[in-house]
Amino acid sequence: MTSSVAPEADWDLAPGLLDGAKELTLGPEECDLAYWFTSVAQGTLRDRGETGHHKDAVVPDFLKEPGPLREALILEFGFRGLSEEIATRLLAPYVAIAPGVPELEFYATQLIDEARHARVFRNHLVELGMPAKTLLRDIDEMAADYRTRVLDPVVDFTLDIVRDQGDFPGGVAVFAIVIEGVLAPAAELSERKWTPLSPATGEISRGTAIDEIRHLTVASTILKNHIEANPGYRPRLMEILRSGVELWDSIPDREFVIHREELFQKGMAEHADKIGDYEIWPGVRMLDTTPDQRYDMAEQWTDEMAESRMAYMGLPVEVLSSRDSTA
Repeated sequence: MTSSVAPEADWDLAPGLLDGAKELTLGPEECDLAYWFTSVAQGTLRDRGETGHHKDAVVPDFLKEPGPLREALILEFGFRGLSEEIATRLLAPYVAIAPGVPELEFYATQLIDEARHARVFRNHLVELGMPAKTLLRDIDEMAADYRTRVLDPVVDFTLDIVRDQGDFPGGVAVFAIVIEGVLAPAAELSERKWTPLSPATGEISRGTAIDEIRHLTVASTILKNHIEANPGYRPRLMEILRSGVELWDSIPDREFVIHREELFQKGMAEHADKIGDYEIWPGVRMLDTTPDQRYDMAEQWTDEMAESRMAYMGLPVEVLSSRDSTA
């Protein structure tokens, strides 16, 4: 890497998603188009721009063969690919109503980031052996129920705020604090799960996680600055966050995640020799974890990230508590 690459975007120096999202402070003025061209395109993506992984990071043959592990990965990356495609489309109104050039440039780069994520997730399925000609149709069919029950309500909620109401900071809050704030820990879990099994899969997850650090931290700075300059907006922001949490409480995402984690569990047992004593988090061997434990840990990471980012913005973390705990 060259010295022009910011450390948080450097493949070797960037922190993990959890540490980066909790500890780094970045703003839109720093993460402009010049930053993206130098630190992201020539830094994070160097030698990984086409597939999301280095050519030397291969997909092992056993993941190309039928079995629960391959099925789990196809479901995970298929759903994530569709989610990122939808995220790309959602970001167009953000660019359109951005209040200043720094925000416009940042969200233009995030739109490209999400489009790239969707592409590398999809194309990884081709690397696993899915046919390229029917890939988009196959993903749509595979994820139809997930799209209807999980993604569509989130899309409707977000577009109402950012497109129909033209509320830019409200849209920032929904995308970063609610949507990415909930999904980012699952991305962290993905990187940890697949790294010992597939170098290519682990690198794809690593690269997308580096991007997510930037998305989360810059959005937090935008909101922090907006609240400080417009304290009267604070009640509106709190209500949006409460409504976003209520929305997520009503969405059956757990059943989709647990299903593929159960497949992963079966596949992990079949390939235990490839995992050995690898620890998915400190002191805990991945082979000793269960689907519920991995899901619950991702939720714990969500809470930890929320506490950190909300404190940075000067907002009470209790607003992100579930309806049941605040009733």
